[in-house]
Amino acid sequence: MVLSRFWLVIFISSIIFIVISLFSSNQYSIDFVLNGKKDDPVLIGETYLKKLPQSLQDTLKKVPETFVNINLNEKDADTSYIFKNKTVQIYSGFQKSDGLLATCKNTLLDLIIPLIAYLAFFCGLMQLLIDSGASEKLAKRLSPFFIKVFPTVPKNHESISYMTLNFAANFLGLDSAATPFGLKAMQSLQEINPDKDKASDAQIMFMCLHAAGLTLIPTSIIGYRAAENASNPADVMLPCIITSFVGTIAAFLIVGIRQKINFKSASLVTVIFSILAGIIGLLFYINQLDLIGKNFFTSNFSGLLLIGIIGFTLIFSFAQERRFTEKNTTIFDAFVSGAQNGLKTGVTIFPYVLGMLVAISLFRNSGLFEIMSNGISYLFSYMGVAKDITDSLPIAMLRPFSSGGSRGFMIDSMRTFGVDSFTGRLGCIFQCSAETTFYVIAVYFGSVNIKNTRYTLGTMLLVDLICVITAIFVASWFFS
Repeated sequence: MVLSRFWLVIFISSIIFIVISLFSSNQYSIDFVLNGKKDDPVLIGETYLKKLPQSLQDTLKKVPETFVNINLNEKDADTSYIFKNKTVQIYSGFQKSDGLLATCKNTLLDLIIPLIAYLAFFCGLMQLLIDSGASEKLAKRLSPFFIKVFPTVPKNHESISYMTLNFAANFLGLDSAATPFGLKAMQSLQEINPDKDKASDAQIMFMCLHAAGLTLIPTSIIGYRAAENASNPADVMLPCIITSFVGTIAAFLIVGIRQKINFKSASLVTVIFSILAGIIGLLFYINQLDLIGKNFFTSNFSGLLLIGIIGFTLIFSFAQERRFTEKNTTIFDAFVSGAQNGLKTGVTIFPYVLGMLVAISLFRNSGLFEIMSNGISYLFSYMGVAKDITDSLPIAMLRPFSSGGSRGFMIDSMRTFGVDSFTGRLGCIFQCSAETTFYVIAVYFGSVNIKNTRYTLGTMLLVDLICVITAIFVASWFFS
C-alpha cells in the first residue's frame, strides 16, 4: 500500500509539474519527456533567424540543419542553435534520463532481456543444487543461525540455502548472480507465507538485509575509479565495506526489534563476529599488497569465486548423478527445467519494473527531482555542511531511485571535482553502500505478486539514510 501510494505521488506530481512548467513558460517543449534520450540536448526555445546577432546569423546560414555551439564553458552546458525551416531552435542543458517511451523500450531491451538471461542460467544452476542435494546440505549446516534471524522459517528449509547464496553473491560483488538467488529465495519464502498478498516477517528481514548490500569487493566502483585514472582505485574499498557493514547491522537491528528477535543468542553473536573477523582478516591481507597486487586481487577475486561456484555445482551434480536418475531426469534436463523457471520469473517481474522505472523517468525529466536536490543541498550548506559534501548529495538522493542515474552523477562528480577529491570519493562510497530501493522492491515483491509490503519501504529508506550519514563520517575520517 505504501509503495503504491508513493508511486502515485511520484507519477502525478511529476505530470502536474511538467504541465505547470509548460504553461508558465519555464519549459518550451515537453517532447523530450516522452521521446528524448539521456544526454540529448534539451530544446528551450525557438526564434527567427533575424532576431539573432548578425555574426551568429552568418554562421548558421553556412551550416543549416547542423548544431552550432557557442558560449563554451566547462562548468555550464553549451548553448546550441540549429537553423531549420526559417527558424532557429535553441538548445541548452542535457536530458537527465530517457523519456517515458524510450524508458519502456530500454527497460525491455537493456534490462529485462539481459536479466532473463541471467535468471535462466543461474536458476538452471540452482535446480542442479536442489536435485543434487547440495542446497539441502547447506541449509542443514546454516539452520542454527538462520532460525535465530528468521524464526518463522522451518529448520532446514530450502530458502536458507538460497538466501545464503544471495548474501554471498552480494558480499563478493557478484551482482549477476545475486538477483537470481534472491528471487529464488523470495519464491521459496512465499511458499510458507500464510498471507500470499502480504509480505511475511521473513521476507521483510531478507529484503532489508539484501538491500543493505554488505559488500567486500566493490569491483564496479574500483573499475570506474580506475577508468578515471585514480591514483589508487581501491582506496575507497575499506570505507565502502565499513559503510555497508554499518547499514547491514542497522537493518538487522531495526527489523529485529520490530519482529522481537532474540539478539542475545550465542549462535547469532558468534556468526556476526565471525563475519567481522573475516572482513578484518581479508582487509589486512589486501592492505599488505602493493598497488599492482591490489588491482590484480580486486579485479579477479570475485570472478574467480563465481567460476568456482559454477564449477562446484557441476562437479557435485556429477558426483550425485544417481539422484537425477532416481528422479527420471538428467543433469542437463534439470538445468533446462530450472532455466525455464527463470525465464518465467523474468516475464512476471517485467510489469513491476516497467511501472517503477517510467515513474522515475518522469520524476527526473520533469525537473522536480533537481529542484528538490538543490533545495536539500542548499539547506545543508546553510546549516554549515561543507560544500564538498553537499556537492555529492545528489548521488545519495538518486541512489534509491535509479542505479544508472546515480552512477552517472558519480562519474560526473569524479570528472568535475577530481577522481581523488573528497567529493569524488564520497560519491563512490554513496554508490557502493546502498541499494536501488524502489527497483529492488518492485523486482522482488513483484516476482511473488505481493501487494502489501508492510513496513519494508520505510525501513529500507531509513537504512539508506543511515548509510549516507555513515558514509560522510567514514569519508571524513579517511580522506579529510
